[in-house]
Amino acid sequence: MAQTSGDAKVSFQALLLANEQRNAYGLRYNDYERYRNHCGNRTHRLRSSLKTTHGKGREFKKLPPLKLDAVKDGHLQLIFFEAERAWAYSQELNLQANQATTDPKGAATKGHDTTASALRRHATSRLRRAVHWSTQLLSHCQTLYSSCRLSADDLVQATVYTLIINGRLLRHRYEFDDALVQLSVARSLLDELASKAATSRDQALATAFADEIGPEIRHCAHEMRRPNSYDVDAIVADVAPKHRNQLVEGCDKLLASLGKEAESAAHGRHKLETLMWEDEPVPVRNPELVDVLLRVQEAEKRLKEAGKLEAQQAQQEAAAGGKKQGRAGKGTRSKRGVAAYDAILSTLSDAEEVARKLVEAHQLTGSTSGAAPAGTRDIAFVHAFIVYQLLSYRIQRDLLLISTLLHQSQASHAPKTTGTSSKPRKERVDARLYPAVVKLLDTIIQSLDQMRTLTIVDESPDLASAVEARQEFSKTRRCRYLARCYAPLRKYAEALTLTQHASIHLRSARSTLSILADSDSDPITFYPLLEEDVDKLDQEVAEDSTEYKRDWFAYNGGSVDEEARKTHKKPLFFDIALNYVQLDMDRLQERAGKVVEKAPQAAAAPVIEKKVTARAMEEVERASTPEPSTTSKGGLGGLLGGWWGRK
Repeated sequence: MAQTSGDAKVSFQALLLANEQRNAYGLRYNDYERYRNHCGNRTHRLRSSLKTTHGKGREFKKLPPLKLDAVKDGHLQLIFFEAERAWAYSQELNLQANQATTDPKGAATKGHDTTASALRRHATSRLRRAVHWSTQLLSHCQTLYSSCRLSADDLVQATVYTLIINGRLLRHRYEFDDALVQLSVARSLLDELASKAATSRDQALATAFADEIGPEIRHCAHEMRRPNSYDVDAIVADVAPKHRNQLVEGCDKLLASLGKEAESAAHGRHKLETLMWEDEPVPVRNPELVDVLLRVQEAEKRLKEAGKLEAQQAQQEAAAGGKKQGRAGKGTRSKRGVAAYDAILSTLSDAEEVARKLVEAHQLTGSTSGAAPAGTRDIAFVHAFIVYQLLSYRIQRDLLLISTLLHQSQASHAPKTTGTSSKPRKERVDARLYPAVVKLLDTIIQSLDQMRTLTIVDESPDLASAVEARQEFSKTRRCRYLARCYAPLRKYAEALTLTQHASIHLRSARSTLSILADSDSDPITFYPLLEEDVDKLDQEVAEDSTEYKRDWFAYNGGSVDEEARKTHKKPLFFDIALNYVQLDMDRLQERAGKVVEKAPQAAAAPVIEKKVTARAMEEVERASTPEPSTTSKGGLGGLLGGWWGRK
């Protein structure tokens, strides 16, 4: 049993463990105190589980040296967390020293200077302790590797971790020459790990640590007055080959074995495909983001397979020529397609959440640690790219739902011809259809509005114009189907107003498409839009407008007054005459052969008498017009007096 335990393989990835623990316990937001407490609690639990405590009570019992056969994963993790706790404590003390130095109330006092210097000395001692634990960890890993119990990848990770801790100690002590050597060698090993990684996650892990130590290398080169200190890659290529074999024992053989292990491990594993944007790759430099993007990639493959299966079924049904089978197959294919879109939208939502947290952490800390090198696309760009993909698939899903709803409605309510007339009967549509289509179009317009505000869209003029054209086209469709919601309720004024708005949006869409006519290709492929589609929609809107006008005119003669609709409808040719002549509609109805309900005469007689009596009294009471007098005096006064009736 002892030989079996001694020959057991040990798996310990220092960089992976450091990345997971730091991001999960506070270092994403530079909370070193929380991470230090976590490392302390973790070491206590590991010591208890490994039975390597220093005794109980106040008596301290020194532990016996650890034998090679008894080394397990837990022993390496214990040493690792001791190193991490010491390093986190040194970083915490450095922050306290900086706060004490920049304190405006006591920066000039001697006490604050002494406190700041004491904190820095304490931080240096803690950093030396971290170097001690990391060196002990590397020694155990080298021993395990020589006995073939540890892989080359794990040994390289432990070596890189030790070099980074040692380089930071030297930089803290202002020994920039030695620190540059340590950090440059660590960066070169990280580049080797990234190039020979078996999975995309391992590649992103190495890239993340390379980005983390890049600013430190630049700072050391700047302090040493090196030319082109901003070019980290050139500095690493100059310094690392000279000192790599001195700092890393058997470095060439180790890297050769690392390549063989990567080739054997890469077989059968899925790697993340290169994401492209405007013919340039989108870098994914975070291991957490790689995991969710791998799930997105799998969902995209399932969506493509579902699309191919639908195309094959459509061809088979077309060859069979069965209408009933075709309708059933259409519904089944649409449900399968919507389910595939739901799956990819779920994974993209997870990816967007991870990218958004990374962006927020980068903005809150305000540090350049972990940032992408200058001239490359950062995490904010990756987040915008993921949001664009999420919105594009959401629009495709809504378009699929709209086409499915309209197809099912046309299939179930197709216009039929009667035996007596060849004219088709008017199509009957479910009252819930057009409101559902309008709601989906609202979602599409909202997605396009969000897409237009993205920075990657705003930076591309052709793409921005293409998005705006889709916005106007979708608004046109929304106005058209919203008008169809008003038409069954006989609100023709609202329907015609919406068709006018649709014409305005369609004119704007046509003008935007004319701008894109000179470009080589349409930048948006998930929402095809051509000039023929715009012309077709324009014709449909014009036909709907004409139909609404006819229905409105047949309904109440085109009147917008609701009270006029409630009164008796008058024939068309009497519209002008009735302004001058009172028409007896009852007599006309009798002559037309229609039954007219006459009001009782007893109720109508008093009204007639009342009218006649009032008129007679008015004639009696009215004074007679005075005639001009023949004996009036001449002149202007007599003339005026004659007009006014004076003598």
